[in-house]
Parts: sequence; structure tokens; C-alpha cells
Amino acid sequence: MILLEREYELFAQRMAERGVDLERVKSALKAQRVETPSWGYGDSGTRFKVFHQPGAAHTIYEKIADAAQVHKFTGICPSVAIHIPWDKVDDFGELAAYAESLGMRIGAINPNVFQDDDYKLGSVCHPDPKVRRKAVEHMLECIEIAKEVGSDILSLWFADGTNYPGQDSIRARKHRMEEALAEVYATMPEGMRMLIEYKPFEPAFYHTDIADWGMAFCLATKLGPRAQVLVDTGHHLPGTNIEQLVAFLLDEGRLGGFHFNDRKYADDDLMVGSINPYQLFLIFNELINAERDPQTSECARQVAYMLDQSHNIERKIEAMIQSVVNVQTAYAKALLIDREALAQAQTEGDVVGAENILLEAFQTDVRPLLARVRQEMGLAPDPLAAYRASGYYERIVQERAGAEISEGAGYPGA
Repeated sequence: MILLEREYELFAQRMAERGVDLERVKSALKAQRVETPSWGYGDSGTRFKVFHQPGAAHTIYEKIADAAQVHKFTGICPSVAIHIPWDKVDDFGELAAYAESLGMRIGAINPNVFQDDDYKLGSVCHPDPKVRRKAVEHMLECIEIAKEVGSDILSLWFADGTNYPGQDSIRARKHRMEEALAEVYATMPEGMRMLIEYKPFEPAFYHTDIADWGMAFCLATKLGPRAQVLVDTGHHLPGTNIEQLVAFLLDEGRLGGFHFNDRKYADDDLMVGSINPYQLFLIFNELINAERDPQTSECARQVAYMLDQSHNIERKIEAMIQSVVNVQTAYAKALLIDREALAQAQTEGDVVGAENILLEAFQTDVRPLLARVRQEMGLAPDPLAAYRASGYYERIVQERAGAEISEGAGYPGA
């Protein structure tokens, strides 16, 4: 503890020399919120193999209990996203009450319109109107579930697309998508937002009906102000400048949320910040810039931060905690950027100077800062170490031994 105090004192002294308002930074870090996904707590894998883990959650109640542990040790994860029908129960009011008893709440509702055999040729873009109707009815069902649990976000991802040229009319499929989403949007209660996700390929390998952020943006714009774009950081072709499209969507008021993860090759769904932490830092730089601008601040403050990762070989809760810490770290570093000096360097065309201002913040060791913030929140300074010492993992391994595999097993993340 004495060592932590000394490390923070040295850190605070350096920040004072740089003119950083540490109280403002700490306040922002305490207010940060990151949602974890129910499907990240159960057994998962790829199309090749599902690796079953001792202690993995098998029911939505177990998933919420595990998510509560992440919140207990990080202090910034009070909500859990659910996937329907994987997390379907007979009484959603009871589920919401259970979450509340653990200091949690139900977050985004994610309809599943990609796993049924009927959806082989698509869901809302399917050539058969009966299949399209089935998909729409399921999304309408999810709106009702959202009302029951107090959720205000409907998060949509579609596997719709084609595998071969000529398989279907691309324009006709676009019209079907627009018609379906318009019906769902019109049914949403006041205050609910529709977040539209995109993906360039997989499982469709010729064309995907919502293949990039621009298509999602066009759909959202046609629907209305409560339709926005959801950016999954793994859903881009190699070389895509994600921080640029984040800035663009913020400026247009259409950035609704993130699914944070990381990738090396394609949609790898690795832990966020594990491959390219600088990109994550630059994304937060744009978000903080937008929060400071009166024209974009409202949109920036409503952005929903969620994890969407496939923890195939890592212990589930530990992977979540580590991911949350990586998000906190990137955000903390972005909060340390000297924005006045950066603006001046940009105005003067000082290219090297501007980049060095960013690098100075990115290369700062913020661990003493985060440890102090956690202590002020009544938490252990090292969340992962505290969780490992809690004995929770050993307990659930014993309690859940022999339980059936959860319905969502094998899902690698949309």
C-alpha cells in the first residue's frame, strides 16, 4: 500500500508539471461504464471446436451472477447485454429483479436472426415473405422483452447476404431490409434506440446486406434519430481507419455504441486492446474530442460501450476483467492528452509536434492513476488479482460441475 501511495504521488507530480487536472480525469474514469455480454460467460468456440470450461455459465442467471463479479471488482460494469432466444426465460420481470438484487441491470437486447434453418438464405432480406415475417416478429418480441426488463437499446446484427453472384437481387434485398427495419423502428417505445451493426463478410461470402458503416449509416438516417450505428471494432476490412469513421459518425450524431474486441486477421473477437492498443487509444481520443464540442457532446455522451468477444481458451470472468482494464487504460491515457497544445500544433501545421502530444499521453503509465481511482471507489487496486484471490472461480467450478451446456455454446460473436 505504501508503494502504491508513492507511485501515485510521483505520477501526480508529473501530471501537475504537465498541467493535467487529475481530479477531472479521475471523475471521468469513475463515471465510465462498460457493458459485458451474457454470451461471453458461457462455453464458446469457433466453427471448428467448442472448448468446454469448468465453471462456465449455463443459464442466464449464472451469466448475470458472473457479470456481477466483473462489476464487483472493476466498479464500472453494472449492466449485462442479453441474447434472445439464448437467454429467454418464462418471467423476465423475475430476471430483472434477480439482476437488481446483485447490483446489476439488463442492458442491450440482441435478437438472434441468424441461427435458425429458416435463415439459410437470410432473415429480413430472405426472398420468402414468411421467413421475413418470422424475423420481424422476433425483433418485435425483443422490444417487448426490453420493456419488461427496462432496457432502452435494441442491438441488431444480421448475417443476411449471398454466397454467389446472381443468388438474389441485391437491390431487392436492400428494400426488404428497409421495410423490415422501418416496421421495427416504428414499434419501439419513446426513449429506445436501435443500434445497427455491420460486417463485411462471414457467413455471407459474396455480399453482405449491411457490409460497412456507410450502409448502416444510410439505414439509420432513413429510419429516424433514434436509429444509430453500432461499431464492432473487429468488423472492418484490413487497413480501415476506425477512428476516422468514429469521428464522422459522431459529427453526424449517428454513433450509437461499440462492441469492443480486437483482431489480427479478420473478425477474430480477441480481447480488446490485446493486439492494437494504440487504435483503441485513438478511438477514445475522438470520443473525448466530441464530448468537449457542444455540437457533438450529446451524441458522444450517449454512446453505449459494450464488449463482444469470444473467450474460447481464457477463463471467462478473468478475460472480461482484463478487457475492462484494457478499456480503462486506453480511456485514461486519452484523458491525459494536452488538447490545447494539440489544437495549437494542428493550427500551426506542426505535424511532428501534434503526433508527439498524442504519443506522450499514450506512453504514460496510468497504472498508478487507475489504482488510486479504484481505491477511491472502495475497490482493490488490482481487479484481476482481487478476483483470483476471492475463491469465486473455485466455487463455481464445484457448483456447476456436470451441468448441461448453454444454448449459445459455440457462438464466436457476431
